Amino acid sequence: MDSKTWRPMPTEPGILAFHERCEAFYPADAVNASIEQQRQWYDALCADFDAPSPTGLTRRDEHVGGRIPVRRYRPADVTTEARIFYIHGGGCVVGSLESHDAICAELAHGVRAELVSVDYRLAPEHVWPAAFEDCYEVLRGLLAEGRPVVVAGDSAGGNLAAGIVLKAKAEGLSGIIGQVLIYPALGGDLVSGSYGEMAEAPGLTTADVAYYREVLKAPADNPFAHPLKARDLSGLPPAYITAATFDPLRDDARNYAARLAQAGVDVTYREEPQMIHAWLRARHMSPGAKEGFLHLVHGVARLVGTR
Repeated sequence: MDSKTWRPMPTEPGILAFHERCEAFYPADAVNASIEQQRQWYDALCADFDAPSPTGLTRRDEHVGGRIPVRRYRPADVTTEARIFYIHGGGCVVGSLESHDAICAELAHGVRAELVSVDYRLAPEHVWPAAFEDCYEVLRGLLAEGRPVVVAGDSAGGNLAAGIVLKAKAEGLSGIIGQVLIYPALGGDLVSGSYGEMAEAPGLTTADVAYYREVLKAPADNPFAHPLKARDLSGLPPAYITAATFDPLRDDARNYAARLAQAGVDVTYREEPQMIHAWLRARHMSPGAKEGFLHLVHGVARLVGTR
C-alpha cells in the first residue's frame, strides 16, 4: 500500500465509534468554514458528550483581574489543600468553560481536589500571547492564595500548561507541585516522527496542527510558546504526561517526557495504545479511554497527594 494513502487507525470498536460520532458534526468542507461556524460545531459536539455532574460537586463562576472568566469546582469530598488549574484544548481557537465542564468535574471528583478552569482569550481575535498571558495571570493569582497548584491541560491547553510552568520557573515562582500534560502540542517540527507517521490520523491531522499554529501566530523561537525548544528543563515540577498512539502530537509528549527525565524531573509517561487525539471525551464509550482517564485521575491524585 502506498504510504501516502495509508491512514493509521485504531481497532478498538469504542474509539472508532467515538471518532465516527465526532465526524458527524462536521461537513466535508468544514475546513473552509468561518471561525464562528467552527466554534458552533465544536460546542455542539462537546455538548453531545456531556455527562451527569458528580453528586455533591459544586461550581462557582467568577473573574480573575476583573476580566478573565474562571470556574471553580469543589467536590463533595475534598481531601487536600492542593488545587488543579485546568486549561482546555481546542487549538487556542475553539473551546470554553462549557466545552470541558464535564471533564473538569469528573477529574476534580476523582482526585478529590478543588479545580479551577479558565476561559482564556481565543485566536484569531487574540493571537499569541493573549491566551498565554491569561493563563499565567490566573496561575499567579492561585499561587498568591498560598495553596499548592498542579497545572494541567489537554492539547493546546497542554501547550499552555507547559509554557506557564516554564515561565513560573524563570520568574522564581513557588507553589507549583506538578504539571499534567494530556496529548499536548509542544512545538514539534511537523515533519519527523509522529507528524509524518500519523499525518492523517483520525481526530487530528498534521495539517490541522499547522493550521492552528498559523492562526495563533506564536513566535517560532519562543520556548514558552513551544516548550520543546526550552534549553533547560531542570528544576521543573513532577509531571504526568499522557499521549495517544494515533495522534500526530504523540512524539511531542514522548520527547518532552524523555527530556524532563534526562533533566532529573520525576516523570510518569503513559501512552494509550488504541487512542486518538481528544480521547478524554470518549471516556464513557471507549474501554481504552475509560482506562486512560482512570490512570489520569490516579496520576493527578499522586501529584496532589490524595493517593
